[in-house]
Amino acid sequence: MTSLRAVTVDLGEHSSPTGIMDYLVRDDVLCWVRRGGGLVGFGEVARFTDAGPGRFQTAARWWRELQQDAQVDNPVGLPGTGLVAFGSFAFSKTSGHASRLIVPQVVVGLGEQGCWLTYITDDDGADLTAETAEAALAGWLDEISAERGAETADRLHPGQVSESAFKAAVAAGVEKISGGGLSKLVLARDVIAELSSPIATAQVLRELAIRYQDCWTYGVDGLIGSTPEMLIKVENNVARARVLAGTLDRANTHKIDGESDAAYAERVLAGSEKQQHEHEIAIDSLTRKLEPYTSEMTSHSEPFVLELPNVWHLASDVSAELSTNGGHAPSSLELAEAVHPTAAVCGTPTEVAGALIRELEQMDRGPYAGPVGWTDGAGNGEWGIALRGAVVESPTRVRLYAGCGIVDASTPEAELAETWAKFRPMIEALGLRR
Repeated sequence: MTSLRAVTVDLGEHSSPTGIMDYLVRDDVLCWVRRGGGLVGFGEVARFTDAGPGRFQTAARWWRELQQDAQVDNPVGLPGTGLVAFGSFAFSKTSGHASRLIVPQVVVGLGEQGCWLTYITDDDGADLTAETAEAALAGWLDEISAERGAETADRLHPGQVSESAFKAAVAAGVEKISGGGLSKLVLARDVIAELSSPIATAQVLRELAIRYQDCWTYGVDGLIGSTPEMLIKVENNVARARVLAGTLDRANTHKIDGESDAAYAERVLAGSEKQQHEHEIAIDSLTRKLEPYTSEMTSHSEPFVLELPNVWHLASDVSAELSTNGGHAPSSLELAEAVHPTAAVCGTPTEVAGALIRELEQMDRGPYAGPVGWTDGAGNGEWGIALRGAVVESPTRVRLYAGCGIVDASTPEAELAETWAKFRPMIEALGLRR
């Protein structure tokens, strides 16, 4: 295995109003961005790939071994400093899609405590100083990627799962739920964007980061999007998650005269027995899987309404103190494996729902609805669920994914409409029209 060397230097305060988004300038960028902060990576010095049921364990082993052999000078010591890997994992253990961890050559980070720069190399003779780190960053910023405008020849096409096939799958899922054996099922479909000129990935990421500031905008090796759902975040032995289940399209409202948007969302979402039931299933799924790793856990007694530009969601935040076993607390990568997949993207019970998804969807989700994010050498990290996103399959072909939680009260027409609401962030960021 390659032996790495790294240095992290303090860049002080970052005064730009757009924050870390200033660095989203190349189409090959790696990123994890929210509210102007986060991490942006350039280049690649090491890569791990694997598929199948053991993908998380082999990734964690590779990451531990890489750290053991590395020489890291990290006086900053904040989460996201030192050695960092960006990653994405396939949703299903049966998927042939390669899950991956990528260690960039340069990482810029911005958080509440300041801005930093990490330079990573496999060159034993490289000079690791603030000057060489800044020179490496400047080299990546010398060439920035071109933008593109909306073009009339750009088109959306059906993917592997057509509208009629999706509605048939929802109907079959409701029938299975009504017959007992499972209480919730999440079904997804895809659409294809065919572009007349190459995608401007950095531009798309900037559009998402600006429009969806309360979401986590991610870019990892052709997987791009802006997720509202945090699977697991670990920072200094504290784990946090944001669970979403229950969706209301903001483009198709039926408000009472004089009713505000907030009051409408509260009435229709929080007042819906179906939405509350779906949300309760998702929360129970996460907390049950997380509990063995914690000494104390707290969550909202009632979900809150999360307002996004395209939809409203019922949301709950969960936090937990992590237990230490022999002085070792579980890492973010270990916890991502432990809690994935949640009921929010799979169903309940998980094994029954997973098998039914494979039967009814008739597609490989690849990285859609799988963990996406980053980890550092101290076990910190942030892993979101790869939602509201797409896979760049070629410079002019992008596959978009969206899914819905199916319960006994679901209807095929309503769930199909919900997928279009969830496609909207990527469709708009690509400059397309439905």
